[in-house]
Amino acid sequence: RSPLGLLRLGQLALGAAFWVTVAAHKYEGAAHFALFAAVLVWLLTLALFGLSLLGRWELVPWLGSRWLLTNLVHDLALGVGLYAAATGIMGYKAKQRSFCNVPNYSQHCLYSAYLSASICGGIAACLYLFSGLCCLSRRCQDQRDII
Repeated sequence: RSPLGLLRLGQLALGAAFWVTVAAHKYEGAAHFALFAAVLVWLLTLALFGLSLLGRWELVPWLGSRWLLTNLVHDLALGVGLYAAATGIMGYKAKQRSFCNVPNYSQHCLYSAYLSASICGGIAACLYLFSGLCCLSRRCQDQRDII
């Protein structure tokens, strides 16, 4: 019900849209890294969201006592960093395939898949930035929990 919880749900939805879009189509080269980064961040976000939702972050050794800081580092370093890199990769690959975005092109074209993955990744990176700033503002107010 908190803004951070809604941001997490958006991150999970857009992250899943990103990696499902990439994985459902033929990909090569640097798209392997983009897919790896998206799945890694998505799984870590799912774990953080699940532990936060259940209130069981104390069970995580060393990180449980620093849960707000853990979420802050996850959002800004991993979320924004890896999704920005993945978005750049997919945007570059979409630009490489822009020649096939013309009417009556008869071959299979990955332009729309790469472009939609790039858009989902960019929005997801923005959501990670917003949640990181939310955690940072709570940290600056000397709060230790995310609730």
